[in-house]
Amino acid sequence: MVTGETAAEGAAPTGPDPRTPSAHQLRLFVVLAEELHFSRAAARLFITQSALSQQIRDLERRLGVRLFDRSSRAVTLTPQGRMLLADARGVVAAMDRLSRSASTQARRLSGRLVVGTIGAEAAMPYTHAVLRLLHERHPLVQVDVRSLHFADHFDALFRHDVDVAFLRPPVPPGVEVQHLATEPRLACLSASDPLVDRDRIALAELARHPVIDVPPQVPRLWWDFWAADPRPDGTPVRYGPVASDLEGLLHLVAQGKGMCFLPAAARALFPRPGIRYVEVTDLPPSTAGLAWLRENRTEPLVEAVVAAAGHVASARDREAVRGGNRTED
Repeated sequence: MVTGETAAEGAAPTGPDPRTPSAHQLRLFVVLAEELHFSRAAARLFITQSALSQQIRDLERRLGVRLFDRSSRAVTLTPQGRMLLADARGVVAAMDRLSRSASTQARRLSGRLVVGTIGAEAAMPYTHAVLRLLHERHPLVQVDVRSLHFADHFDALFRHDVDVAFLRPPVPPGVEVQHLATEPRLACLSASDPLVDRDRIALAELARHPVIDVPPQVPRLWWDFWAADPRPDGTPVRYGPVASDLEGLLHLVAQGKGMCFLPAAARALFPRPGIRYVEVTDLPPSTAGLAWLRENRTEPLVEAVVAAAGHVASARDREAVRGGNRTED
């Protein structure tokens, strides 16, 4: 049977060890060791001289050694004090690092960022790079990625369903964009179209081809660009049936109901039976970017992801310049 005395001896400590000095006391010790003058040390520490003297006495009691020799004329370190000073400085420096780290953690962003993507933007290298950098900088931010359709990707921003979106400009008024990449646009044609046997075609050769249209809620500014409307020679664009998402668009093209223009990445990302991709020699390229509402630009989570996108874009530009210089060499 365990007696009360034995149980008490085996019990875990319920409070701090009275022999353990506090970090605050060690800081006072270090400052006094540097000043060797109670009045100057107290002024530097913003405490009274009597409070400093009391804390040093308590520290000596806890450590069981005398740290300073005091006289009416001078304060000097004892041999024990000199031996312990380096360790005390190490503890104070470690506590300072801990405090700075805790402060940094407290300032780190947290919360939920909703990111929209259209088409294959979620799979693009620049999208991965931006979100990876955002996580490295702000690991407490939870990112929710949502796939958006043609018909609602701008509405999702204006309704605040998403905070930012990886998409393809142009964008309507009120939306800002950080450019991330540029690539050619290709003609997406039915596999039965005679033009698919050509390596390259001119835009004028597509004048009689109807273009798949989009729902009326899609900003016309955006689809006019993607339909190449108007054509450079003034030829009006004929529109075919409506598609509200990429798969619907590709299905209509495969059925021969019309054609469309897509980024060059679509050739690798969206190969489908019944369709072919053909280069167009005189079609301006497309751009990709991160978009957000101008009114939300100063929101902390939006600022964070925009900053990450800007960093990724700058790094890509620098790499392109270095690549160009190597080519010239």
